[in-house]
Amino acid sequence: MKSTCQYLVIGAGAAGSAVAWRLAEQGAEVTVLEQGGWVAPESSPSLTLGWERARHRTHHPNPNIRRNSWDYPIDDSDSDISPMLYNAVGGSTIHWGAHFPRLKPEDFRVKSLDGVGEDWPLSYFDLEPYFEINDQMMGVAGQDGDPAYPPKPHRTMPALPMGAGAEKIAAAYDRLNYHWWPVDAAILTADRGARLACNNCGPCDLGCPRKSRASTDVTYWSDLHSSKIRLITEARVSKINSEPGRVTGVTYIDAQGITHEIAADNVVLAGNGVGTARLLLLSSAEWCPGGLANSSDQVGRNLMFHPTALVTGIFSEAVDGFKGPFACSIYSQEFYKTDPSRGFVRGFQGQTIRSDGPLGSALGTYTSPVKWGSQHHEDFYSQFGHTASITVTSEDLPEAHNRVTLSPTLKDQFGIPAPKITYRVSENSRKILDFGIEINKAVLQEAGATDIRVVDLVTSAGFHLLGTTRMGSDPQTSVVDQFGKAHDCENLFIVDGGVFVTVGALNPTSTIQAIALRAADAMLGVPLLKVAEDE
Repeated sequence: MKSTCQYLVIGAGAAGSAVAWRLAEQGAEVTVLEQGGWVAPESSPSLTLGWERARHRTHHPNPNIRRNSWDYPIDDSDSDISPMLYNAVGGSTIHWGAHFPRLKPEDFRVKSLDGVGEDWPLSYFDLEPYFEINDQMMGVAGQDGDPAYPPKPHRTMPALPMGAGAEKIAAAYDRLNYHWWPVDAAILTADRGARLACNNCGPCDLGCPRKSRASTDVTYWSDLHSSKIRLITEARVSKINSEPGRVTGVTYIDAQGITHEIAADNVVLAGNGVGTARLLLLSSAEWCPGGLANSSDQVGRNLMFHPTALVTGIFSEAVDGFKGPFACSIYSQEFYKTDPSRGFVRGFQGQTIRSDGPLGSALGTYTSPVKWGSQHHEDFYSQFGHTASITVTSEDLPEAHNRVTLSPTLKDQFGIPAPKITYRVSENSRKILDFGIEINKAVLQEAGATDIRVVDLVTSAGFHLLGTTRMGSDPQTSVVDQFGKAHDCENLFIVDGGVFVTVGALNPTSTIQAIALRAADAMLGVPLLKVAEDE
């Protein structure tokens, strides 16, 4: 039996929640299909003694390891980096660190500034009013006055505590005259209704029982009780149905394996750079044999992660790195912009992160495995609670050969072809990483570290899945326009990280959500918000 809707949103994660909320708030009728279900915050394994074991198994960020019934497998056998994602109401914000920077103004003009990549068809300032709405919805703690950005409105909650390790690193930055600043974090430092202030318990990636750390199930979805919105969970979309020039709805499979169809006036894709590209390729038809919205042959191409290295300092005194949100402390953008003398374009962000728990310390997540033998306990206690790390989060430039295709052999439990990722770290990114490693070794030495360990590429850091359906003004070289509207289909929109043209060197979620909010206004034909002239 077919049902119909005005706006059909696929995905209830960061982008899908924001776009659905904005559409419904302004009176549109919205149906949301989510492949996963609800995850109760209080079910987080962080409340159990086996929390670290869960991180390596049932709550691992890689779906190939986690194997949740809501997941789909990913063929990453030909990729330097393994993708990390989660299907649920809230999407990957269920298991994220909540570091919440915005892309910077120059990140939208990489071609003009540095002669690489492409310029975006919109600017930071086009998104600025939507950044503000999103900050209010998610709840952002931070410190005013960061010189690395244009002025932002007053942060309504103070920044999270830095932690002893970050205090040492910040003092080293000061002595070296490097930029640093407390991060903006989508984590409450003051109570907000049913969401309580952060108590610095630490393992945010396992979920937050206090709802301090934002996830869109407890932010946007707490407001989505409108009669105009309908959420269908455990709905695995297998195809977007279409006719020449427009989409007509979708086919999905429920948890029992029963196939359904929904007709829609408009379809909005809000999966991620892998999931959305996969679905478009699955939706080929006689009029679009290469995949839906793919006349440019750009669907799936230009996949960008943020290749990451990790530099860890071991300190003689305890720095209590297991206390507090693991990914939210301070960051430095001293080496963010291009300096031709370095031999590469663009740069990196240095993000200070805390250390691991006892199991992670023993396994050497950030350093190296603890030694066996007579020195076992001594080695363990020299590391546990004694480390602080700095990530080298590098810019990744678009390259057509880095892409998502359909696997010819791997399928999910319903027989739907899995995505295959082909990805290689570029020479430019490798040079950024190597440079950043040397910089941060010097920073940690200045901070007083007695030993320094390096992971030159964190292969499990594929959290940012970007660029595979990029926006642009030219239908020959892009998939959607600046509002996420597909060039090939008048009523198909994409609002997730796939629309990124370039990716900067920092976390994308805040920018993804601002894009989704702005796209909703454009879909409805309401006036776009503008920056006030006195700002």
